[in-house]
Formats: sequence, structure tokens, C-alpha cells
Amino acid sequence: MNHPHGDEDETRRIWHDLRELVLGQDMRRAVADALGLSFNRAKALTYIDADGPMPLRALAARMFIDAPYATVIVDDLVKRGLAERTANPADRRSKLVHATAEGRRIAARAMHIQDTPPPGLAAATPEELAVLRRVADRLLKEVQGRDEGAADADGAPAHSRQPV
Repeated sequence: MNHPHGDEDETRRIWHDLRELVLGQDMRRAVADALGLSFNRAKALTYIDADGPMPLRALAARMFIDAPYATVIVDDLVKRGLAERTANPADRRSKLVHATAEGRRIAARAMHIQDTPPPGLAAATPEELAVLRRVADRLLKEVQGRDEGAADADGAPAHSRQPV
């Protein structure tokens, strides 16, 4: 990896720390505790809500899980009244999964919890936030430029907003 403005070890340490902040268990546990759902079920619900009705195979691909596990997750969401299966007008052999009104409410709560910054970020100065904003914008632009117009095999946008 080319590091024209810095050292590779420091870049890796920073990336490690950012991953810990974003993917840390505290946020996942907060989502699970607040919603009474495992984090993976909450994540599936947010994908279903954000992307609209989708076949199970699309949900599995989006979550990087296998189809049988996606079925287990959706079965539980349906049992809880958070999702429903309907006939797929494009393929009568498959069903589409969509969020119920309660599922949309729970998905919104999950995203609100995930979008709540950690205390350290909330306490950042305007100058620190401006630096973080510039870095985040540049990194997102790079990722989105690479994925521009790309979609997965089931038509899900490659760079749509995702829960962690």
C-alpha cells in the first residue's frame, strides 16, 4: 500500500482504532439491548427497511451471510411482526421480504442508536470535527467513486447507507 503522506504502521494503527470505534461491541450491544433483537436481526431489518422489498437471496448477499441463515433471521422477524413475506411479481417462485410498520419503527430506532456518536466525538472541538469531516468526505468520495453505478447481483446499490 502506498503511503505518500505518512507511515504505513501509523496508518494501520489509526485504521484499527477507527474500526474499534465503529464496530465496537458497545454499539452492537446497545442496539440489541434496546430492541430486544440480536444485532444481526436488527441489521437485517434496517437493510430490509432501507432497500424496500427484497428477495431473501438479496438480503443474504447484502449481509454477507448464506441464504439458510437469512431465512432463519427473516423467520424470526416475521414471527415478531417486524417483517412480512409477499409474492414476488417478477418471479412467482420467490417471495419478497418487507418491513411492517412496526419493523420500520424498530429499524429507525436501530439507526438512531447507531448514529449516536460516542462521547469523545460529541466532545470534539469544531476544529477537530472539521478535520474529521474533511477526511471522512475524502474517504467516502473515494469509495463511492470506485462503486459508482455498481450494484450487486440482486440490484442492491453497492454504496447505499448501511448499518454497521
